[in-house]
Amino acid sequence: MQVVAPLFHVLIFPGFVFLVAFGLFASWVDRKLIAKFQNRVGPPVLQPFADLIKLLAKEDIVPEHANRSMFAVAPIIALAGVIAAIVYIPLWAPQAVSAFQGDLIVVIYLLTLPAFALFLGGWYSTNPFATIGATRTLTQLFGYEVPFFLACLGPAIAAGSWTISDVTFAQADGLWYITAAPLSFAVAMVALIGKLERVPFDIPQANTEIVTGPEVEYTGRRLAVWKLTFVTETIVGSALIAALFLGGPHFWGISYDAMPLWLAGLIGMIVLCVKILLIVFFLSLAQAALARIRIEQMVQWCLLWLGIPALINIGIIVMMMHSVGA
Repeated sequence: MQVVAPLFHVLIFPGFVFLVAFGLFASWVDRKLIAKFQNRVGPPVLQPFADLIKLLAKEDIVPEHANRSMFAVAPIIALAGVIAAIVYIPLWAPQAVSAFQGDLIVVIYLLTLPAFALFLGGWYSTNPFATIGATRTLTQLFGYEVPFFLACLGPAIAAGSWTISDVTFAQADGLWYITAAPLSFAVAMVALIGKLERVPFDIPQANTEIVTGPEVEYTGRRLAVWKLTFVTETIVGSALIAALFLGGPHFWGISYDAMPLWLAGLIGMIVLCVKILLIVFFLSLAQAALARIRIEQMVQWCLLWLGIPALINIGIIVMMMHSVGA
């Protein structure tokens, strides 16, 4: 049983199977919303699943001059990092399945692995377009990662803990940290767009400039793994922001203490999924409304207009805690 339970959490729920299924559904919601914003019909609900099956059936081709081992392992590392991160985020209860002191730092680190893996995969494919996209991926990382960390730091300071479960539990009374740290929440949302390489921060992909960025040489199953990585990272990143700023599975007026455990878990899961879809709605709205910017503009803009507000919000939280303590 000591081996079966961790394997179930990683492979089935809340790990691989759940992330893929919910991620593909969220991908359909994203594409449908963008289509509606642009006055189009959009895809049917099963289109993301059909796209995945089609990619899995395609032939895998490795470039002649690529580093075969690095080319093959990069997408697996990226997807593994995202799946590993979900077990530290509370999904249906205030306590995550693998919570420990300091797991917030681990989750932030795990969510950087896709960017590093994408850089390595593109760089070692030796394609010039992939190399440019890989360089942009790494350059962009330095723009959004610092503000994202500072934004996540705000709720951790307010809760007095580096454990995501503790931060979520501290919001159980209905006082979500979006009210105490609105600037940090806004910074985290914008930085998440950079992590997911979505418009206006899709510079590494830039279809009109460098085809499809670092993964231009990937085909078949390996390309499917890359697509799954971005899909699941959307869910994990949104779940992290929901846990830190929106109370995770908690909702105003709902008391889980008097409910049976299974019912409390079910309602908590539904509440969190709705919050994740609301964040996806914001991502879709941003993509439909904004245009791509240049890489140097992105880095400068993130460090200036995201980093400084995040620091200001941290200062406000510290002063509020001192004033309450006094």
